[in-house]
Amino acid sequence: MTSNSGSSQRFVRFAALLLASALVLPQPTAARPAPAKAATGKVDPTNWLYQGSDVPHDKEWVFGILPNGLRYAVRKNGVPPGQVSVRVLVDAGSMYETDAQRGYAHLIEHLTFRDSKYLKAGEAIPTWQKLGATFGSDTNAETSATQTVYKLDVPEVDANKLDETFKLLSGMITAPIFTPVGVKTEVPIVLAEMRERTGPQSRVIDGTRGLFFTGQPLATRSPIGTVDTLNAATPETIKAFHDKWYRPDNTVIIVAGDAEPAQMVAQITNWFGGWKKVGKKPPQPDFGKPVRPVGADPANPVGETRVLVEPDLPRLFNYAILRPWTQVDDTIAYNQGLMIDRLGLALINRRLEAKARGTASFLAASVEQQDVSRSADTTLITVTPLGDDWKSAVHDVRAVIADALATPPSPEEIAREVAEFDVAFKVPVETQETLAGSKLADDIANAIDIRETVANPDTVYDIFQKSKPLFTPKAVFEHTRALFQGAVIRGVLITPKASDGTEADVKAALTAPVDAASGSRISANTLKFSDLPPIGQPGTVASAAPAGLLGIERIELSNGVKALLWHNAAEPGRIILRVRFGGGYAAIDPKDAVYGSMGEMALMDSGFGKLGRDELDRLATGRKLSLDFDIDDTDFVMSADTRPADLADQLYLFAGKLGMPRWDANPILRARAAAKLGYEATNASPQSVLARDAGWLLKNGDPRYAQPNPAELDKVTPEGFRRVWEPLLAQGPIEVDMFGDFNRDEAVAALQKTFGALPKRSDAAPPSLAPTIPAHNVEPLTLTHHGDANTAAAMVAWPTGGGRGGVRESRQLELLTQIFNIRLFDEMREKIGASYAPQVNSVWPTDLPSGGYIAATVQLRPQDLPAFFAAADKIAADLSANPPTADEIARVTEPMKQLITRASTGNGFYMYQLQGGALEPGKFDDIRSILSDYSTTTPERMQALASRYLVRDRSWHLQVVPQKK
Repeated sequence: MTSNSGSSQRFVRFAALLLASALVLPQPTAARPAPAKAATGKVDPTNWLYQGSDVPHDKEWVFGILPNGLRYAVRKNGVPPGQVSVRVLVDAGSMYETDAQRGYAHLIEHLTFRDSKYLKAGEAIPTWQKLGATFGSDTNAETSATQTVYKLDVPEVDANKLDETFKLLSGMITAPIFTPVGVKTEVPIVLAEMRERTGPQSRVIDGTRGLFFTGQPLATRSPIGTVDTLNAATPETIKAFHDKWYRPDNTVIIVAGDAEPAQMVAQITNWFGGWKKVGKKPPQPDFGKPVRPVGADPANPVGETRVLVEPDLPRLFNYAILRPWTQVDDTIAYNQGLMIDRLGLALINRRLEAKARGTASFLAASVEQQDVSRSADTTLITVTPLGDDWKSAVHDVRAVIADALATPPSPEEIAREVAEFDVAFKVPVETQETLAGSKLADDIANAIDIRETVANPDTVYDIFQKSKPLFTPKAVFEHTRALFQGAVIRGVLITPKASDGTEADVKAALTAPVDAASGSRISANTLKFSDLPPIGQPGTVASAAPAGLLGIERIELSNGVKALLWHNAAEPGRIILRVRFGGGYAAIDPKDAVYGSMGEMALMDSGFGKLGRDELDRLATGRKLSLDFDIDDTDFVMSADTRPADLADQLYLFAGKLGMPRWDANPILRARAAAKLGYEATNASPQSVLARDAGWLLKNGDPRYAQPNPAELDKVTPEGFRRVWEPLLAQGPIEVDMFGDFNRDEAVAALQKTFGALPKRSDAAPPSLAPTIPAHNVEPLTLTHHGDANTAAAMVAWPTGGGRGGVRESRQLELLTQIFNIRLFDEMREKIGASYAPQVNSVWPTDLPSGGYIAATVQLRPQDLPAFFAAADKIAADLSANPPTADEIARVTEPMKQLITRASTGNGFYMYQLQGGALEPGKFDDIRSILSDYSTTTPERMQALASRYLVRDRSWHLQVVPQKK
């Protein structure tokens, strides 16, 4: 059962190794202790997703099956208004390929966008753009091991546009055109995509997948394919795969959007009803199951192990307990079992996190259950050692797990996790009116892939509430033990040094006896906000007045704290909160730059008053509270996404951090260790070097924007951290921005008790930052990476400007940037296949007088670097000399218009645009022209901006090339 909320995702915390999603892992399910047998028999066309399930049908969805076997699910949804989200799911991914067809499922996805019945070669992307859909975000497709999903989010839909959408989409899915020219053009693009995604991380993921799923197709079936099979592809061989799997009885169309269900069904019937199925539907491939090695010791479940040596990656130890995957009936009882599974894992993860915060041998560790690509039911354990001694780290994590397998949890521990689950399930109930149609459509696609159902948030919460009597220590204990049993256990050590261990060492680490770490259990004592001292004497409201836009109110408290309040019902149950204070990067002394990044990692974990991070966690149990922290050019920012019931306490947390800071040492030491472990990985590929260094180099080498290296990190001390951050927390004005579903009088009262109770603060010093990009260079600045020798990256940047006075020009520059992007995409990807996804972006800092730039970046082969620099110079010169075409203008203005229109239906859009508006009221004037600025321009205006900014002798060039071996 997948919730239509997106918030109760079975409490998944992906293992660190798998975060890159290259394993294409679906949402987890479980098959314990004894899965119900999958239903058989005749399918009800109006209820096909729920066959064999007693989970209440989400009545908002209308299901059906066309005579040709095509299934559909449609739903009316007005978030955002006017948009219709279409998902076409073909039940075929990389594990449906033969050895000779590896990569075909993904290649077909590419070719489908290239040439089809109603969209000839090169027309698809421009056509969707002119319909208002942005390529890559609104128009996209994904291929996994088990399915291919085509995604379209079409804005401002009327009857004609809806008909055109389904017409074009039907041609793409049912009648793509595979030509020698198309294949010859698209294969190099896929190979470029393969190059750009290849590196140490991808090798580790491929190696781990190959180990964990030994003997199963998933072990070798990466969706990207292989160089040999892709180069051998022909229109005929590709068509054979398409004809076999692209058939109506193997396809599902999902539509959620601002249209009547009957209208959507009529479009599906009209454009897909004539799609004929040829022959008998082929059987599903056999995905195999995990098995013990031949001749293995029956008493020892540990099977194959592996050591993967990657000099640029930190140590990581992963092991998986694997069981055969079994399709089940997605019943209420089955989901109640899943909830108990999650409780058991949540208890272990909390214990591991608490231990890691102290003086543990591991920096981080987690356990998670996942059903992977319908191939195995797995329990995954990930360990990040704190130093070189990975064996102690694995031992200590296994000891925590051993304790969970030896003794049932206490009722108090369970109650704490149940409270966390309660809020995770309840928030979606409170905010379900804000669910976007695109998210709802994705939920159905995911449920189909993992062979489950969907349920609305009320149903999920109701099942959870009725399940609480089942959450006993005995049940949680039994489920936990089942989660750590399986057919085979496989483990892998990722290490920078081959001398760190052997496969035998990995096996020994998994089989060595461990004593249960009984001391890992967390105290179950509760802590309430009512137990905490007041921030100070509550303040009063000095002034309150309308801001003159949308009912937003500007308030000043007696101590000088300013606030923007906008109470509205646009997103029921949700409040967005931002607290801006101090001076940001501008206030940090460059010689203390390393403490800036440490602050982002550790400042909030260091607690406040008498509360450390563990106490804060207990305080937040069952609440929607957070302590997010970021640094902007001229502000420090605390942010949270909360709900009406928790607003006052969320404000207390933020005000407490400023008024009663605490300086625990462990969070700083842990952040330092994490930063050191992660730094070397930044050398592993050209894109990681570019991501690490481009930002601060584009600010003329300002160290405050740099990622600190290990030598700088070695200088970090808890005492130094406090020396830097204690005055930073105390200086500069405070602005509190609160947008969403709250009671105005209650919110003001909470502000008075929290931020109004802080001492009056002095004004911040005027920002001294005035960044500029480096001077023009004929020869590119060259950096090196340690990754594959056939990969490189490059950038060309041109200086623009900064400051609020040029905000309208900055928006026009964004349109120019997108035109540049279209041309660079065509030149580097479509014409020569040198790069998969070249990007051009514009940066204009409104709070600084300078520092803006336009930057074109690309990943490619080293031999293609001259072609990129030549193309960038050529495009810049042509845009300066000649106005762009009307077609190019339409391709960028219509998507931007639709993007702004859709975004402006949510509070987050206004929060972002008006941030700082209590201190700088002019921002309210800036927002009034945003739609016209982003969606209206002329060829002459674009040419004038290009002539002003895209000047060759002001450009700066950077390249990242392989380090010589």
